[in-house]
Amino acid sequence: MPTTRKRLIAIVCGGQSSEHEISCISALGVLTAIDREKFDTVVLGITKSGRWVHVHDSSLLEGSDGILPEISEDLAPITASVQGFFLSDINNESVNNESVNDARLNIDAVFPLLHGPYGEDGTIQGFCEMAGIRYVGSGVLASAIGMDKAIAKPIFQAAGLNVAPGVVVTAGEPLPKELADLRYPIFVKPARGGSSKGTSKVKSESQLQDALNFSFEFDSKALIEEAINGREIECGILEVSGKTHASRIGEIKIRGDHEFYDFEAKYLDDATYVLFPEDLPAGTEEAIQTEALTAFKALNCEGLARVDFFYTTDGAIIINELNTMPGFTESSMFPKLWEKSGKSYTELITTLIESALTRSNSVIR
Repeated sequence: MPTTRKRLIAIVCGGQSSEHEISCISALGVLTAIDREKFDTVVLGITKSGRWVHVHDSSLLEGSDGILPEISEDLAPITASVQGFFLSDINNESVNNESVNDARLNIDAVFPLLHGPYGEDGTIQGFCEMAGIRYVGSGVLASAIGMDKAIAKPIFQAAGLNVAPGVVVTAGEPLPKELADLRYPIFVKPARGGSSKGTSKVKSESQLQDALNFSFEFDSKALIEEAINGREIECGILEVSGKTHASRIGEIKIRGDHEFYDFEAKYLDDATYVLFPEDLPAGTEEAIQTEALTAFKALNCEGLARVDFFYTTDGAIIINELNTMPGFTESSMFPKLWEKSGKSYTELITTLIESALTRSNSVIR
């Protein structure tokens, strides 16, 4: 009896965004836990300069001595085009489509573990669409909107969700007059960023310009919002056999003296842990799950998302943002939410890949 060929999954990581290193960590997590009886893998890295390379050894995705991992510019190049992916001649420094020496990679699906701009924002999704390659996660439009918090907010509002009062500021343009209506403290953050990079908590007007300048280092558009006094609650959404499901909800808790859930608290000093709250009023978890599903559908998402909320002292549920490709290590929030909901890390990866392999509404074959 002939054996069935295992599906070849391309794990794409790195990228040109400020979340390059977090993408590498996510990729290592998936590479370690993926079901090897069902899938073969190839890791395609994107360097900070934008070069596509072949990450031939998983150890290259590991950090050391407190330094986060980075895709090396010295790795063998990959040719990526709408004809597919090709392993290129490592001795040829000017590889193009005509100088590809090795066979085309017979990739069945891409798992784009890219966070932030140039990956999570619809760009890699558009590339896969053009190449006719199936991929994990949301399509071009949902990815682009989910990345831009300023664009997503009015869509959430139109779907009946509560959002924090705020304004959008663009670098080089006057501050909007509505800014004067906001109450301090406020948060200033890049509109199209992630992992809290470029985000500041501002307690007075005298701190505002410095916070804007910091945000503009990451994006030319900043979102300013009133700080919400509430608990940070997150919910995972997963598509299984074409149907969307909400996970159990989890609460972010922070140790130490962090002002908020910043990059250091998330990734560098082990300050963050997840609590599965048991003290919420009856029906609150179900209400948050329903709103997470509403947000997922409002942006026309596919595959997966992590939806972040604030739950205030007076019982209001306020959406903060939706992540179309959340952090994906085994210890990341999204896998933890689904582990609590009865689906292991490996099972979660398998579900996402199998969903991508059967999707027909985005990729034309």
